[in-house]
Amino acid sequence: MSPNGGGLPENKLGAAINNTFGDFESFKSDFSKAAATRFGSGWSWLCVSNGKLSICSTANQDNPLMQEGCGGTPILCLDVWEHAYYLNYQNKRPDYINAFFNVINWDKVNELYLEAL
Repeated sequence: MSPNGGGLPENKLGAAINNTFGDFESFKSDFSKAAATRFGSGWSWLCVSNGKLSICSTANQDNPLMQEGCGGTPILCLDVWEHAYYLNYQNKRPDYINAFFNVINWDKVNELYLEAL
């Protein structure tokens, strides 16, 4: 995250997002859905596996690297444990998820993407 984050990824990651999901808005919708539909506490992830991007969600303390996880190398995650957003958003998880896209440091996520390839 970054105070200067947000916007669109305009790098190799941006091209990969467009190739995988069709466009950024479709990616944002899929990532947000993974976060919003996680029952209880957990995480939404953007991962790289065999050179391809995927989105998944894990419960509680689980992560994509665990056997019970969703597979792949995580390059972006969103904490949807209630403690992450309750003070600012109370029970409005969708508002928190939407605000997350305003602080993503796409340069760092691109760096992690390139390392994962």
